Amino acid sequence: MSNKQFQEMMDAAVHFGHRTSKWNAKMAPYIHGTAQGVHIFNLEKTAVLLEEACEFMRKVISEGKQILVVSTKPQTLEIVPTNCDKLGQPYVVHKWFGGLLTNFQTIKSRIRFLKKTKEQMATGEIEKYTKKEQVKIRKEITKLQNALGGVEEMSRLPGAIFVTDVMRDLTAIKEACKLHIPVIAICDSNADPSMVNFPIPANDDAVKSLRYILGAVFEAMDKGRKSAPAKKIVAKDDNHKPAEEKKEAPKAE
Repeated sequence: MSNKQFQEMMDAAVHFGHRTSKWNAKMAPYIHGTAQGVHIFNLEKTAVLLEEACEFMRKVISEGKQILVVSTKPQTLEIVPTNCDKLGQPYVVHKWFGGLLTNFQTIKSRIRFLKKTKEQMATGEIEKYTKKEQVKIRKEITKLQNALGGVEEMSRLPGAIFVTDVMRDLTAIKEACKLHIPVIAICDSNADPSMVNFPIPANDDAVKSLRYILGAVFEAMDKGRKSAPAKKIVAKDDNHKPAEEKKEAPKAE
C-alpha cells in the first residue's frame, strides 16, 4: 500500500470501527488496535482485501455477468443508483424484497408486471380504467418501483452481490449463500464475515468511507464491463474481451 493510498483511507475515516463493546470477535484478524474505546482497522489488510475484491468483481463483469449492489443505507441512496445505472448493474437501495434471489422466477413476473404497467402509464392506456382503479394501480407501481426498480434489467441471477452493510442486509447475504452466489461486502468491526467470500474490513457508516470503498468498487466494475464479451452486458460504446472463474460461495448456516 502506497503512502498516498494510506493517507486517502485515513482521510476517509476507513480505519474506524465500532466501539469495542459492540465488536464481533470474528473480525479480530483485521483489527490493528483500539483508540478511545473504538476499534481501529489494519489498513494494510483492508487495502489488500479491497484489491482482491475489486479484481474479483472486474472478472465477474468481464465474463458478461452482473453484480447486484445491495445498499439500503441512507448515506448511499444517491451514489448507488447513479453509478449502477451508468454501469448497467442492478441494485437495491430501499428495503430488501424477500425472495428476490431465492424466488427469482416469481420476482421476474412482478418485474414484467411493473414494466407493462409503466408502459401503460406512459402511453395513456391507463386512462381506460376508472379513477379508483388508476389510484390503486399507481400506488402498486410506486411500491414495486421502490422495491424492484433497480433490478428491472436483471433477467437472470447475478454473478455476485456486493453489500455495504452485513448487519443491515443480512437477509440478502443469506439468500445469496443458499444459491452459492459469491458475496463481497464491507465488514465493520461488529459484522460476522463468515458468510462473505470477499470481506472488506472498513467503516460502513461514515459517508467518506462509503464513498471511498464504493469509488473503488465502481471503478473495478467499469474496467470489467469494458472488457466484457459483446452483447452480454449493458454497456455503451466500450471495447470487450473475456475473463476468468469465480470463488464458490459458502452455504448459509
